Parts: sequence; structure tokens; C-alpha cells
Amino acid sequence: MPTHTTRDGVSLYYKDWGPRSGQPIVLSHGWPLSADAWDRQMLAFGNAGYRVVAHDRRGHGRSAQPWDGNDMDRYADDLAELIEYLDLSGAVLIGHSTGGGEVAHYIGRHGSSRVAKVVLVGAVPPLMLRTDANPEGTPMAVFDDIRAQVEANRAQFYYDLTMPFYGFNRPGAVVDEGLRESFRLQGLAGGIKGQFDCVREFSEVDYTRDLEAIDRPTLIVHGSDDQIVPLAASSAKAAEIVKDAVLTVYEGGSHGLAQIDADRFNADVLSFIRG
Repeated sequence: MPTHTTRDGVSLYYKDWGPRSGQPIVLSHGWPLSADAWDRQMLAFGNAGYRVVAHDRRGHGRSAQPWDGNDMDRYADDLAELIEYLDLSGAVLIGHSTGGGEVAHYIGRHGSSRVAKVVLVGAVPPLMLRTDANPEGTPMAVFDDIRAQVEANRAQFYYDLTMPFYGFNRPGAVVDEGLRESFRLQGLAGGIKGQFDCVREFSEVDYTRDLEAIDRPTLIVHGSDDQIVPLAASSAKAAEIVKDAVLTVYEGGSHGLAQIDADRFNADVLSFIRG
């Protein structure tokens, strides 16, 4: 397995597919998943001639499971170190959910000199947590409950989470049991400590300044029926913060639209990259 060791000694697993001569597309996954969540995108973009790179965030998937350092500063630094290690330039950064925070914080922390374009999908920025200044956000009690369920029985919790994650709990939805099991297996491949810590990073971190720092063409994609990261509290606001961002809303789309609506999403991303 290809791995890269970060400056603080953590081994990160990554995939580096497609022709090395192709423009790089770098994908950052959501919680509690791994790079495998991008299978449909990795295959499609690689077949389209792009170099596609995706890593397992520390504490997730096949990467190491450190006790400390499971925070967004370090996630962004890990991404920066991997991009530098592979010497990627002119990259298209794509981030889903927590990965959207990671991509935004990478630019806010390290700049955009190696970046050509940005895609945020179902992303958590600017802030998920409900506050006086962010009344559209999600109450802290919801995130406390997530932590409690991860601690008590994450195997069952991850399986149950797939229902709202993919919109399988909606009337008339066709439930994909294989996709549900894949989600659970990806989650269980990671470590409980890193995933527990990560809840704070996707819920309580304010990414407003990071969004303000994005100075590259940006496509923001979100499902109107996202039950995990509600549109009004996230991408609707992010699109107003990122200069000249394009917001595309999938009517009835779920949080996991990159998997459920993969053909449409892949086509939209490729059109954006080539445009």
C-alpha cells in the first residue's frame, strides 16, 4: 500500500491513480469514511485522463491511528504535505462534508499556489453548529449524541446513519444494502479515537475565514434534501462567501449524492474542470 509519513510521524495511506501526465484531482472524504468513498469518481476521472489522488484521513481507513493530532489544523497540514510529497500543481481539490472543511482550511492555511479549482460537495463550511450568529445551524445536543453513539456502539450507529445519509429513509427510496454495508466497513476500518475527535472538527470549527481565502474558481454542490449537513446552514452561505462561486443544488439530493447521483455529479465536475 502506498503511504506517506507526515512530519509528526503519522503514516497516511493514499491512492494515486490515472496517468501521471494528467491534471491532478485530489479528493478529501467525509466522516467516518475513507478514500474508498470516492470509488466512482476515482474510476471515472482516471478513465477521463486525470491523475486522481485520495488519501485516508489520519485516524480513518488504512492510515495510522494517532491518539493526538486529530484536528483540522493537522488534517490540512497532512493534505499539504501529501500534495508537496507528490509534487502536484494545478490541482483540482474536491472535498465532501468534513473533507470540504479540510479543503477550505488547506487553502486558508497554506494558500492556493498549487490549486487550479475547488469543488465542495455537501460540505460543512462555514459552520455546522447552531449559535446566536448562526441560528440555521445544528444544536450541540445532536453532536453530543453522535459522540455518545460512536463511543457506545459505532458499528450499529454507522449502519443506521446510512439511512438519512443516502436518503434511504424517504418514501419510495430504493435501499442499497451493499452501499450501507460498505459505509459501515469503511467506518470500522478507522479508529474510534480519531473518529470521536473528528466530530468536533466537522461541527464546531468556523471555516468562514478559510472560505474568504479561496481565490480559485469554485463549484459548490449540495442536495436540497441533505439530512446530515442542511443546505441553508452550509453551502447556501458558503456560496455567498466564496468569491464568484457557482452553487448547484440537486433537487431531492442526499448528503451522499456523489455516490447516489454519481453519473450526474461526475459529469458536472468534469464540465466544471474543463470549462
